[in-house]
Amino acid sequence: MAEAEARRAAAPAMFAAPSIEALKRDDGAIILRSRMPLLPTVRCTGEWLEHWGRHYPDRTFLAERRGDSWTWITYGETLAQVRAAASWMLTQGLGPDRPLAILSDNSIAHAVLALAAQHVGIPVCAISPAYSLMSTDHEKLRAMIRLLDPGAIFVAQREPFARALAAIEGLHHATIIAGDGGGTSAVALQSVLATKPGPEVESAFAAVTPDTIAKLLFTSGSTGQPKAVINTHRMLTMSQQAKGQLWTFLREVEGGPVIVDWLPWSHTFGANHNFNLVLAHGGSIYIDGGKPAPGLFETSLANLRSIVPTIYFNVPRGFDMLVTALRADDTLRQKFFSGVRCILYAAAALPQNLWDALNEMSRATIGRPAPLVSAWGATETSPLATDCHFFAERAGNIGVPIPGTELKLVPAGEKLEVRIRGSNVMPGYWKAPDITAAAFDEEGFYKIGDAVKLADPDHPERGLFFDGRITEDFKLSSGTWVNVGALRVAGIAALAPLAQDIVIAGHGTDEVHFLIVPNIAACRTHAGLTDSATAGDILGHASVREAVAQGLAKLRAEAVGSSRYAARALLMAEPPSLDAGEITDKGYINQRAVLTRRAHLVARLQDDAAPEVIRPTRN
Repeated sequence: MAEAEARRAAAPAMFAAPSIEALKRDDGAIILRSRMPLLPTVRCTGEWLEHWGRHYPDRTFLAERRGDSWTWITYGETLAQVRAAASWMLTQGLGPDRPLAILSDNSIAHAVLALAAQHVGIPVCAISPAYSLMSTDHEKLRAMIRLLDPGAIFVAQREPFARALAAIEGLHHATIIAGDGGGTSAVALQSVLATKPGPEVESAFAAVTPDTIAKLLFTSGSTGQPKAVINTHRMLTMSQQAKGQLWTFLREVEGGPVIVDWLPWSHTFGANHNFNLVLAHGGSIYIDGGKPAPGLFETSLANLRSIVPTIYFNVPRGFDMLVTALRADDTLRQKFFSGVRCILYAAAALPQNLWDALNEMSRATIGRPAPLVSAWGATETSPLATDCHFFAERAGNIGVPIPGTELKLVPAGEKLEVRIRGSNVMPGYWKAPDITAAAFDEEGFYKIGDAVKLADPDHPERGLFFDGRITEDFKLSSGTWVNVGALRVAGIAALAPLAQDIVIAGHGTDEVHFLIVPNIAACRTHAGLTDSATAGDILGHASVREAVAQGLAKLRAEAVGSSRYAARALLMAEPPSLDAGEITDKGYINQRAVLTRRAHLVARLQDDAAPEVIRPTRN
């Protein structure tokens, strides 16, 4: 507890103290809930924009980089454009059954159109640009458009989306809105924003209720085919009300929180958590055109050098790249740690080595550890279900139930399956009653499929740790269970920085195996090769293979039992495929899809004579 105490003492009071009750039932289940009551929420998300647009019309709401400078829009300007676009949508017949679909990435135009639809009771669905721009067959995009039957579709530019628009032609009766001008097949965004709003906008806004559908968000597909999750206004406003009660420092930030964020608005983390947090508290969003990928993260770093965020959000892969950049840039490191009030990682477990690195650099830079926290939930929970509103001892603590939410921990073999109930939970999947019914248990708890464990069974206020997905864990031939989630994180840390991700194999065999998604850039650097080197040259280099072998040996030396280390590994030259469902556009691995599609590699791992198989170095 010494580290946690030091963090609490070093940092200013930022959060409400957690107070959790745990009810142990006769059937073995444990009910966890916050003792803090959920305070009343606003009627709909449009109430936030109306408030800030009227009371602080000149405050910057959104900004995006164009060349070397930022272009921004104020709350007052946003409200005016939202009313204009909403009027256009109503005249075009969009409504509860004819949603707005957005194919383009984050932008001011994207935000204005999405807010306009929500403002007047029209569901909006932001579809990941990867399904339009990275996919080769567009099958998932076609399925999504068929399901949505949208009334309008927005693309920022027509040329990059030409193939995608051609692929869905004939599957809809939507009007295409183009950000770069109209024509015979599209309406120009500027003409939409030039619409003069009439009384129908105010009437439609007044008719929005907490149960009105605000959004349809497709699941990532990491556990099957993407499904359209219904997000009501109640879900979104409840999530931010709870966040504001727990993150008390948000009320103290003059001018509202500032974020520099790349996380896509087609996902619940970037949209419902980050975007709505800023909107609810009257802050500013600087849209980051980069992302944690080779060739793109440099853009993110340039934006961080320009704007210091109040809160910094990212996924573990982004923190991996940030740590490297901060170590190499004294000025950026000083600016970052001096300005950021809170750092939040989510969407996947953060390896302990990255947690330690951020804290060590923070201490060396500003004399105290970083306020590093996490949260947990899903698209179906809008997304907040738990929040780590305290200073944890180590990485992985996902916090405690938020006000208004109950968790049910159900014994499942050696684990505790977690289920969720509350007004933050979806009413169901769009046009999928059978799938909806199967997603809830007999008491109305949403069955997310995750497992958790209590940090301290006697003190539930100390939080929970993610304990993997129930469907991913498997047994070795010895009958020993393999905790895929925990082993994946430990493996990435042991192989850092050479492993970008790991797929765990070994079902029904007597040992665990790794299929490693390599960090090609890090492997190239380690091998001392030039940019012209092929993936085969890099992954076959003796120094890379030896480093992997040493990482496997390190993991084995630290493990207790055969289920906690890998006896063999393969470096995959072919990256995971989006079209094959092996990976989402944010880089999350679908373990089952990879193991199925690459069964030949799983078989190679079991071949004693296969020369490409890497084994731990013998001491």
